[in-house]
This record gives sequence, structure tokens and C-alpha cells, in this order.
Amino acid sequence: MLYEKNTFQKKSEKINIHFGLSYPNIYRTAMSSLGYNILYNYINEREDTWCERIIYPNTNSIESNTPAKYFDILSFSLQFEEDYFNVLEMLKKAEIPLKRKERGENDPLIIAGGPCATANPMPLSDYIDIFIIGEGEKIINTFLDRYLERPDKNLKKFLDIPGVYIPEFNNKAKIALVTNMDEAYHITDPIISKSDDENYQTIFNNSIMLNVSRGCSRGCRFCMASYLYRPTRESSYEKLVDVAIKNRQKTGLNKITLIGAAVSDYSNLENLIENLEKEGFQISTPSLRIESISKKTLETLKQSGLKTITLAPESIDRLRKVINKDISDEKIFSVIQDAIDLDFKIKLYFLIGIPGESKDDIKELIDYMKKIAEMHTNIKNVKFSITPIIPKPHTPLQWEQYDFKDIKNKTRYIKKEMRRYNIKCESPKKGMIQYILSCGNREVGALIEKSLTKPPTLKEWKELLPNYSIDDELPWNNIDVGINERFLKIENKRLRNLKQTPWCETSPCYKCGACEK
Repeated sequence: MLYEKNTFQKKSEKINIHFGLSYPNIYRTAMSSLGYNILYNYINEREDTWCERIIYPNTNSIESNTPAKYFDILSFSLQFEEDYFNVLEMLKKAEIPLKRKERGENDPLIIAGGPCATANPMPLSDYIDIFIIGEGEKIINTFLDRYLERPDKNLKKFLDIPGVYIPEFNNKAKIALVTNMDEAYHITDPIISKSDDENYQTIFNNSIMLNVSRGCSRGCRFCMASYLYRPTRESSYEKLVDVAIKNRQKTGLNKITLIGAAVSDYSNLENLIENLEKEGFQISTPSLRIESISKKTLETLKQSGLKTITLAPESIDRLRKVINKDISDEKIFSVIQDAIDLDFKIKLYFLIGIPGESKDDIKELIDYMKKIAEMHTNIKNVKFSITPIIPKPHTPLQWEQYDFKDIKNKTRYIKKEMRRYNIKCESPKKGMIQYILSCGNREVGALIEKSLTKPPTLKEWKELLPNYSIDDELPWNNIDVGINERFLKIENKRLRNLKQTPWCETSPCYKCGACEK
């Protein structure tokens, strides 16, 4: 049984646009997405539009049980590449023609946004009418106003809106981003979900999600978020405290979850935490950057009731330099020791398959993880997550390959050597499929569609493995996220020489292009 508070109900005869905000993953994941929640509230502030949620595996809306095929606009939030399968499954189940060319005037306009849509729309470009490139709230009102002027299937009317990519025209599209976070949309009346079923309990259950910042300019070479949403934009701590208080007045919630690509890089973090504590809030955060954690921050989070710290050392010292994550072992072990002293449980993320990684590096990584686990009195309180590195569009790794056989051998070896410890390894096959979905072209869509009736074989997936060289025309070249290719090529060269590119917040500008957006 699911109970929700603060949803929107509107009279159909008073609205001009019926908007289906679809999430191709389960309720628990959908309602833990701050972006999804922002769009729901933001669109519903329009008197002429009723935005209802449609969440996988359902194809009827939560608010009125309306079938997806009866909406004017159906929008998909693409946060994870693996959700592409669910997008097509939802369309098929809703009796909406899969291919955009097969849909008629009476079918919904199908749009998609989110980080995966922004990075590389190609794999779903035969199925989606319009992709929103960047942050949806920046352009959604302009988009809906334009739709109301002439609600037909002639999509040319949207071409001059920044941040719109239309596969039919294969136009060049430039990312649209909110520039001032104090003027961005901050939810003050969030949906509150209550259920006995854990599938309907959100990750940040009974918590106010505070949008501390967007974007990250640390420049970790494997991280798409570190390039797509530059430059870093911060909300003022005064604004955040005000938003938190307004949320509590409307919801009665007293717990805060700080949300941002790099929360611990927030320039006023200690001020923010102290002021929220003065107001009596409990504070938590999904993850922290090791290089910007102080003992005082850990102590404050502990006092606020946080029990588990999530950290990402990523790899051993030499390989951290490859991916531009120049954190010293001394700092890593110092933070872990502080966390142990404060009786935190610790979750650590590591990557394998970094360019230039050898078997000796994997042996060193295993010793490294064992050393960390042995620091704790109970090794089970230290949890390791091992994931293959996935080359992503618009990053310095976009020209790299995914070596399935190598990843498979390394994963098997790590599992064997770490069997006494609390460790979880991502499937090498799953990593390969994610790479193909991330960096593939339009041909990938046919295999996604085929999966609706029969799971593709490993051989079929391998046939679609990209193999780009540094001067190739890339499938996503028409998508301009503000990072110039010259900079990415320099970064690709620097990773092979273990050269670091400093954090631009503390060094002279190195002309990546983001601040000229």
C-alpha cells in the first residue's frame, strides 16, 4: 500500500497540456531523483498544464490512472543507460508505436532528457521525437509555450530553442544550463511517500533533498558529470537554510540530505551544516570527496546521525593519476581512520580497467583493499564495490575501448582473492553493454528493440563494440556541452603520461570552454 502527500490534482477541462513525466525505472529510484521531482513540481506550477507521473513497470499515471497513450506529451528521464530497454518496453506496453516515424497525430509527442539524453541521444534517436540537452527546467516553459502555439507533429517550431536536439533534422544542439542556483527551482513542497513495501520507500526516505550545487570541475577523466555540467554552480547557504525551513513547515520532516555532484566541495559546507544544525536539522549526504573532507565535517555529520560514509578512492596511487584523481594515500588513510574512530561504517568504490592497468596493479589494489579493511575492528563494516571503468561521451576517455576479456579475468581474480571480505563486483558483461549503450550509434537501437522479444546474445553485443580512434567523427558530435574537443584530446594525451590537470577552482583557467557557454 502506497500513501502519498503533496501530489497535484487538476481538473482536466481547465488544462491545455496533459504531460506524462515518465521514469523508466522503479518507484524507489524515480522518487529518489531530485531532477525528476523538480520537473514534476515545476511543470505543475503552470495553470495550463497537468504533469502526472508514470513510473516503470506501469504505463498508467499515478495521479489519475490515465494510460500513457492518451497524454499530449510523454517525457522520459534517462539517468541510466540500462533504462533504455525499459523505455521501449513502456512504449510497447502502452500501445504507442515504437518508431517515431510510425507515430501519427493522435500519438503523444515523445521527448527525453537527463544526463544520458544529453551525452549521446543516438542509441534511442529512432524512437524519441525530441531530446532535451541539459537541465530541463531551463527550457521546459519555453518548450511548452511553443507547443501550445501549434500542437501538431511539425517539429521545426522547436529548432530555435537552445538545448533541443531533434533526430529528424539531426541539428546541432547546445546544452542549456541554469546559471544562478539561487534563482533555480528549489522544491519547498515535496511529495512525501509512505509504504510498508520497500519498493516504494525512496533512498532518501523521510528526508528533504537540498540541491547544494550542480556540476563539478574536478576533472576526473572517467566521469561524465564532471564534463557535462560545468561550470560548478552553488546555492548560497542562506538560500538552502531558507528552503530547508520552508520544507519542514510544509512536511514536518527534520532530516536533510545534501544533493550535488560534489557535496564536500561546496565552498560553505561547514557554515551550511552549522546553520542547519542550529535550526535542529539532522544532516546526511550520499557521498563525499576524500580530498575535501575534514575531521570536523565527519564529526558534524556523525552528530547529525549519519552512520555510513561513502568514499571513492577509485584505485591505487599510480592509476589515480591516470584518471586525474590526485589524492595521496596519506589523505585516504587519514580520512578512513577518522571515520573508523567515529564508528562509521564505510563503503568504498574502486574501478578496474583503467587505461594502462596491469595484473600487478590489480595485485596491488587487492593488497590496498585488504589493508583498509584490516584497519577496522570488524572487516565486514568496510564494504567494497568494484566496477569496470566505462568510457563515456564528452570525456577524455571517449576514444578508449572496453576490453571485455581483460575485465572478466580481473574480476574473477579479485573475487577469489577477496572472498573473506565484504565485496561486490559489477558484472563485466553488464559493463560492456553499458559501454555500448553509452558510446554507440543509431545501430544500437535495433538491438535494444530486439531485446523486447528475445535477449541479444553476447556475440551480438560484441559486434556493436565501438572502436574509435582520436580523429574519428563521433556519433554525438552534434551535441555541444561546452567542452571543446581540443581540451579533451589534450587530456587524453596527459592521462598516458600520468600528468595531472589541477582543479580549476584552485588554478588558472585551462580553457576547457565551459565558462564560455
